[in-house]
Amino acid sequence: MPSVLTPGNFDGVHLGHRALVRAVCEGARARGVEGRAMFFDPHPAAHFRPEDAPLQLTSVARRSDLLRRVGIDTVDVRRFDEAFAAQSPIDFVQDVLVRDHGVREVVVGPDFRFGRERAGDLATLRALGREHGFDVTVVDPVVAEGGVVSSTRVRAALAEGDVALAAALLGRFHDVDGVVSPGDRRGRTIGFPTANLQVETALPADGVYAVACRVVADGDVGGHEKLLGVANLGVRPTFGAGRSVEVHLLDFDGDLYGRALRVAFVARLRGEVRFDGIDALVAQLGRDVAAGRESLTRADPELLAWM
Repeated sequence: MPSVLTPGNFDGVHLGHRALVRAVCEGARARGVEGRAMFFDPHPAAHFRPEDAPLQLTSVARRSDLLRRVGIDTVDVRRFDEAFAAQSPIDFVQDVLVRDHGVREVVVGPDFRFGRERAGDLATLRALGREHGFDVTVVDPVVAEGGVVSSTRVRAALAEGDVALAAALLGRFHDVDGVVSPGDRRGRTIGFPTANLQVETALPADGVYAVACRVVADGDVGGHEKLLGVANLGVRPTFGAGRSVEVHLLDFDGDLYGRALRVAFVARLRGEVRFDGIDALVAQLGRDVAAGRESLTRADPELLAWM
């Protein structure tokens, strides 16, 4: 089926990505064709420079889900390997855009490059479009919170623990999916049981956060209602227990072992601190829970809806 397509990485599906998707949806409606997005797995940086590749903001499943939620009909996840990287700009256009997607219009940003060694640019794409009968639409970068919105900028905000800035750039609270695994059960003994998560995408800086959670399965939200909680990220210095991602769920008593939990970071409460003893830790955890409840009552429901 013919399409209007936007190719890119789309990590985070932030406000800049959404602007590209809006242009795709408008073009697809006008032409009566599908709106599609294509991204690459692994990220090209992980292929060329695995030692320097940034940790991704979103998994393949989460990214695909978000793209569909903002209006994309079909998501094409392309394996980025030696053969794909070796394609010339002409081969990429002929074999991927024209043959595989029947493009009538391609939507890109002003810095779009493609093909072996990033040899293709906008001029190349426009020339090939004239030859193969498709239009090229260029969408300007989105500016928010004092700068251009980008995945790099979202990662920088998270690295500082600034989840409010990350949310402003994403248009939703940053979230991660993690499988709940058995921990040392120490939290239960002091009155604050936690779900210990194994997470493979980018996390905020170590500290304590107010979070909203949902159980997920295969990238889709499961039947549980939204759960509220307080998360601790860090090395647990009071116990010297090593790095962990732990979530204390408020007003919840159940077994989540082996389930995948989506955790959205709503507000940073404090940095990680070493306490002199259990009593001091328990007292602070009580204050954290109270502060977390207060932060969660003020959470923007439109941002929460994306989790």
